[in-house]
Amino acid sequence: MSAFTHLGAGTPAQAWAERAAAEEPARLDLRPYGRVVVLAAHPDDETLGAAGLIATAVAAGCDVEVIVASLGEASHPDSPTHSPRELARVREAELHAAAECLGVEPAHVSVLGMPDGGIAAREEELVHAVVERLGEAAGTLLAAPYSHDGHPDHEAVGRAGRVAALRCDAELVEYPIWLYHAQAPDALHWADVRALPLGAQTRAAKRAALAAHASQVAPLSDAPGDEAILQPGMLAHFDRDTEWFVAVPRGELRDDALDALHRRRPEPWGAHERWYEERKRAITVAMLPQRRYERALEVGSSTGWLAAALAERAAAVLALDASPAAIAAARAHVPDTVELERARVPEEWPAGTFDLVVVSETAYFLSPAQNARLLERIRGSLAPAATVVYCHWQHPIAGWPLSPAAIHHRFAAAGLLDEFARYRDRDVEILVRASPAHRPDPER
Repeated sequence: MSAFTHLGAGTPAQAWAERAAAEEPARLDLRPYGRVVVLAAHPDDETLGAAGLIATAVAAGCDVEVIVASLGEASHPDSPTHSPRELARVREAELHAAAECLGVEPAHVSVLGMPDGGIAAREEELVHAVVERLGEAAGTLLAAPYSHDGHPDHEAVGRAGRVAALRCDAELVEYPIWLYHAQAPDALHWADVRALPLGAQTRAAKRAALAAHASQVAPLSDAPGDEAILQPGMLAHFDRDTEWFVAVPRGELRDDALDALHRRRPEPWGAHERWYEERKRAITVAMLPQRRYERALEVGSSTGWLAAALAERAAAVLALDASPAAIAAARAHVPDTVELERARVPEEWPAGTFDLVVVSETAYFLSPAQNARLLERIRGSLAPAATVVYCHWQHPIAGWPLSPAAIHHRFAAAGLLDEFARYRDRDVEILVRASPAHRPDPER
């Protein structure tokens, strides 16, 4: 794709309207959602792409939030009248004025302070900020910029929206903006497009909100460098009776942050040298109620140091991790009795039963729904007599919605076997649940 530019005539709005009429995309149904969160790269993106969604959701009684990554301070780099700092102040005021036109309360509009034009360099930080605001998001519709929009900031925010939706269990739709200007209608996969009809009142609210972004729809002054960014041909794409969104199936969402971490640092947790790691492994293994196990499963094995320790107590160990880089690092040192398998848990799961299942410092890297599914997967894979261990770091985990305490509360509440033992200090908590047959005989 060529470098982004807002200049030129672009694709006529009529071409997109004719294609949409021919395709007749399915309607976007807001009834399943009690909450709608609109994520934008700059002030005015939320209005261009999703003002109708915002106003419709407000009218339907949904909780509506708007999260904007940057203040768009670089929109007029050659302006002789407005510095980037002044533009940031102007555009923030415009954002709140536009949100008011759509019925969004000021407290529900937040700006993350990312640098305009440099969001991609801080994408991980952006993901963390969005996850923090989304929290557990089942029943939430997240609308984010189209991740192939052609504008680098839009695409970075779109990618962050995909990761955040996966981690928090939000349903995701994406809204194009500059794609309409720069590409032909064939650029969209129309089977995934959802249409939201806008009534007269909603269209009026959208026009008022767009007018509130005066720094973008009108010149800052008559001086060169202060021209309007959004020209009439571009604005025509958004003055219509329908908004279009691209529905992103959950199966298409990917989160490769942990694999990227293992590629950057072959041993990212210092498991081979940190005393915390060595001590945690020793405590975990010492708490196992049986001297020997037949078949053990470790979920989220990373570089395999705990799997190697479990191999001293089990005839066979199957260690699962989603990261190819982690699996490759583990192969260098685990014994032959450990089988390493790449798997995205809980969607992918091994066959057979296990008399020991260990989940160590990995469950908080799953969404709430994935955690529930993981517990069901474990339940269905236990041998008639079995032990299950949950072991997690006790300090905050940035970028994922569930805390270590929440993870262990859910494990304890799931009713998997009987509680056998628990250990907790400042840094780690270990919960062990076991069948009655696995309780050690104190006389032996």
